[in-house]
Amino acid sequence: MERGDARAGPASPGLRIPESFLAAPRWRRDGARWLKSLPQRAAAQCARWHLDITGDVAHGSHAIVVPVCRAGAELVLRLTPPGPEVAEQVAALRFWAGRGTVQLVDADIEAGAMLLERLAVGTSLRDVPVAEAMPILGRMVRRLAIPAPPDVPSTADAVAHRLTTLEPEWARRGRPFDRAILGQALAAGSRLSRGGPDLAVNGDLHSAQVLRGTREPWLTVDPVLMRGDIAYDLARVLWTRVDEMPDAARIVGHLQDVADAAGIDRDHARDWVLLRAVDYWLWGLSAGFTEDPLRCRRLALALAG
Repeated sequence: MERGDARAGPASPGLRIPESFLAAPRWRRDGARWLKSLPQRAAAQCARWHLDITGDVAHGSHAIVVPVCRAGAELVLRLTPPGPEVAEQVAALRFWAGRGTVQLVDADIEAGAMLLERLAVGTSLRDVPVAEAMPILGRMVRRLAIPAPPDVPSTADAVAHRLTTLEPEWARRGRPFDRAILGQALAAGSRLSRGGPDLAVNGDLHSAQVLRGTREPWLTVDPVLMRGDIAYDLARVLWTRVDEMPDAARIVGHLQDVADAAGIDRDHARDWVLLRAVDYWLWGLSAGFTEDPLRCRRLALALAG
């Protein structure tokens, strides 16, 4: 989460949006109209919810976060382009109801607006050394693992679908890595697609999405609710910090740390990390990414064999 110099008065239509948010590559494709209307949208939402703006705007890649106050309570107003993802995120926050996640105070799905408890914006697990962050993330995985609702995407179904596309995509991408690695990923996926527990899973968990809180030491923001195997997103936990892991031994050690903290068998965790690393490696190549495929390559090579 980045901060911008965008302080404004209560419910002011002159709210200044940080240049770093306006210049994000995603807005070159769409969203120009939404960006232009942001100050007015913020003012309208503040009027509706009786909010006073009290600080500088912060932002991630898809949303701005505005510090606000209502009747003495310090909160944040989050604004993002309206769409189905907003409804899904609101549903996820309502489901966890503050258990390991930021507390949702109110939501206007059609406006892409959420009113949330105030966390330490700008202080995430990215600021914590990787050796300390991995056990915290493992405990977060376990904290979120409560019985899941039946109508959300299944990790087993996601894997079963991906198994039908991995090899053709590998061939289309010019066979960017050894077939033996692909074979190990497919074998792991075959084991993982057989089903298992129906526990709640955050399908977008990584260090930058976990902020310091007051109700709990660390709280997750922007969760994606899935059901199934809680080891599903351990690969993202690792590849988002793999640049801080100098060699394969350190990668394996950090996998052990996060798996132990989550109460997950190491071999089972390895299967998930290998499969998802190969999956994202190929997806990143197809999307034209340059850095993430290299991170996934390091992760997969460390665990293959």
